[in-house]
Amino acid sequence: MKFFNYIFLFVVLLTLPLEIAVSQTHPDKLNFVRQGVQRMIFDEDQSIPLAGLYPKKIIGLSSMHPVKHYRDNHADVIIRDEKLVVQSKQESQTSIWFGGFNPFATYSIDLNSLSGNGQVGFQFSDAANEEQFFVAIGFNDSTLTEVTLRVVHKSGIVTDESIAVNPDENKSLEGKIILQMLGSGLTLYLQNQGLPKVIGQSDFNTYIDLRKKDYLHSFQSNLFVKLREGHVQINKIEMALTTGVGLSDIRAITYENGEPMLDQGRLWYTMSIRGRALPHHIQGVFSMNPTVFDPKLEGIIVFDRNDGLLRNEIASHLFYDRNDKIWRGITTGFSAFANPDKEEKQLLAIESQQDPRFGFSTMSASPFGIVGDIEDPHILFDSAVNKWRMLTCENHDGYKAVILESDHWNKDYTRIAGPVEHNSTGTSIQKIGDKRYAFSGSSEREIFIYTYPDLKEVGNLNMDLPPWDDTSGTRVWPNIVQLPDGYPFKYVALMMDRFNYPGLQGPNWSYGALYLYHGYD
Repeated sequence: MKFFNYIFLFVVLLTLPLEIAVSQTHPDKLNFVRQGVQRMIFDEDQSIPLAGLYPKKIIGLSSMHPVKHYRDNHADVIIRDEKLVVQSKQESQTSIWFGGFNPFATYSIDLNSLSGNGQVGFQFSDAANEEQFFVAIGFNDSTLTEVTLRVVHKSGIVTDESIAVNPDENKSLEGKIILQMLGSGLTLYLQNQGLPKVIGQSDFNTYIDLRKKDYLHSFQSNLFVKLREGHVQINKIEMALTTGVGLSDIRAITYENGEPMLDQGRLWYTMSIRGRALPHHIQGVFSMNPTVFDPKLEGIIVFDRNDGLLRNEIASHLFYDRNDKIWRGITTGFSAFANPDKEEKQLLAIESQQDPRFGFSTMSASPFGIVGDIEDPHILFDSAVNKWRMLTCENHDGYKAVILESDHWNKDYTRIAGPVEHNSTGTSIQKIGDKRYAFSGSSEREIFIYTYPDLKEVGNLNMDLPPWDDTSGTRVWPNIVQLPDGYPFKYVALMMDRFNYPGLQGPNWSYGALYLYHGYD
């Protein structure tokens, strides 16, 4: 009799649905344990070089770094004791070429010493000097006296104005000058000891739009030195793609079905390289070995809408479509805030035949009808329903998660779920076990978990040390990735905090540090 009972039980088990027979991990039961934290601030070991002037490696100064003089009296320009020296006993203006031009690069001057009275900074211009863009720091001996922006067109001076900020906090001009170009704006820093200090900032887009491809193709970068008498000694000048002052909007790069890309033993991410205000951030690409904490800047992406501009959009989701063998994604058009009277914030469909993860890359970008206060898109192809689905945040009395659906990756989306009840940011769809869930940061000191695709609330993410304190903002991006078998832990999460960089004036979004978590069930 017992034998027949066992047979009956076996038959019953065979008829049970698979999801009952196999244990499914519930995401609200996972525990995420913090492993490390780091904030990148113009980290030199992360910089991707574009150009430079290195005095100790110069043989043939006049050929390697041509000099132009703009006054009858010419300053002496020499290499001495492995330093570049510009010196004059009378009034002089001098430019020294060191590279091409990129409106999204960071430029730095490593000062050795100053004496006398004058200015030192950067000149960006075409070969004929018909258009010029100067950022200059005035000094009297080693005392900082002014920070100015001057824009010149062939018809005359467009502006010559002070862009100094925090003037009472920065007196001595020594150390490193750091100019972070941000497409439609800039921020200028001075670093001697400790963190770089903000000494200047400008939104110059009404004077000249350096995002135009014509400037990328024609402008050159020069050291600019104006002396009434005295000298400037420089250790080196560099032009590079850098990490900026903070990183945020972290999203795993995936394949078309939402599977995270694990390539060359590394996870790949898009992150916003923070500048200052909304149109000033840059789309960075990073990689990381998931077993350690070694995030690496691999490149930046700017976006071409075929109108003569290269735009620095952010909060992108990038995926490789294996079916069509092409890189695609969705980005958020924050660059519209550089021209708010002419452009509107919207989502853009992006594409590239070339791998855009490395160096300085461009992707084509096209509007597809989703215009307005909507951001943070995550897209995937759901083969179970043969549909493209997008989880994103839309403003419904505050940002709220919604899911959109279409037969096409780049058009004709309609809402099928949401908005959710809670404030939302950094929305993403990830698998936990064999089941997809939607994750969202929030202003409510929680990371919320929802079912996919109907966005029913199922719980909160458990973290031993969340990436915030009692005073900071909590709208962080969860960014959870499930690893394949063979790793010492099943889940990894890379998040950011929302501590802005000190010293910036006006509204700014200049956070944050990176926080690494391992997840265990």
